[in-house]
Amino acid sequence: MVEYIEGVLKIANIVFSLLAGIIAIFLFRASKKYEYGSWKLLMFALLLFAVQQILGALRAFSIFSSPYLTHIVPTLILVILIIAILHQIQLNKAGSKCH
Repeated sequence: MVEYIEGVLKIANIVFSLLAGIIAIFLFRASKKYEYGSWKLLMFALLLFAVQQILGALRAFSIFSSPYLTHIVPTLILVILIIAILHQIQLNKAGSKCH
């Protein structure tokens, strides 16, 4: 029974990660019209999150397992999030000096 629940949750995880990836792609296409700065980095982090969830599901079903990818992708997500936050702080400081 536990394996069945785990399988259903992993399949739901794949569906949600694919939806997150699709949303990130549409947001990235829409952001070409405007300058969003750090939001583009957040969209890329969202795409990497979708990849990470798919890799986790593949590992759970013993289809594909790589210890390097399960550590490198979350590290990249964290680095991108930190850079995006620092970039937004810098934009806010530059914007407050103009007013």
